[in-house]
Amino acid sequence: MKSTLLLTAALAVFALQTQAQTPAPPRVAADQITTKKGPLIVQPITHGSVVLTWNGKTIYVDPYGGAEAFAGLAAPDVILITDIHGDHLDPKTLAGLSVGKALMVVPKAVADQLPAEYKAQARILSNGQKLDTLGMSVSAIPMYNLPEAADAMHTKGRGNGYVLNLGGKNVYLSGDTEDIPEMRALKNIDVAFVCMNLPYTMDVNQAAQGVLAFKPSIVYPYHYRGQNGLSDVDAFKKTVNAANKKIDVRLRNWYPAAQ
Repeated sequence: MKSTLLLTAALAVFALQTQAQTPAPPRVAADQITTKKGPLIVQPITHGSVVLTWNGKTIYVDPYGGAEAFAGLAAPDVILITDIHGDHLDPKTLAGLSVGKALMVVPKAVADQLPAEYKAQARILSNGQKLDTLGMSVSAIPMYNLPEAADAMHTKGRGNGYVLNLGGKNVYLSGDTEDIPEMRALKNIDVAFVCMNLPYTMDVNQAAQGVLAFKPSIVYPYHYRGQNGLSDVDAFKKTVNAANKKIDVRLRNWYPAAQ
């Protein structure tokens, strides 16, 4: 009996040691952007997922890809979800994260599909609506495919892009969209996260032309994995900077696990 107990204890210790030695998933270094209320930390995760940390608050955008991708990061105070598709609304990832105290800002279509345990945390924003919370503002922006059609993968009004105001900096998160008039009409965007993956959103040139129209100070190509692999973000940067050298195009590896 004693030897069995000792063996069980030894196995438990071994399991803990093995767990501790398991390397965290690869993650690119975070960027830091100055705001009037301290730094905004931008941590790319994967695909359309990013973690923003500002003024003591942590914002998860479209948490996806497994909870291990968020290992070592603070629990979220706010979770923004853009759409119902599994690379945006990912219940399996949510279930592995400490989200019990987080406010979930979502469109109605997402709220309708949230697991029951999260529904009390959800705040529904429709396109054009705005929420002020925790010292920041969150505005819901349209995101959809062109031409508009009832059978489009992303119909107008179902999902949200978002514009956050964090310490005087405006941060745009495109969600799944094409080069729509509402994106082109954006003003005073300091940081933009812009998708580019066919056939779901838009191609590299469409994304570049949209960015050249609204002229963000900094733009991150993200959500750039499509049916035929990764989009050519180097070509995106060249196209943007050939026309406007002032736009800081920041290429980061959003798919480190695939390398």
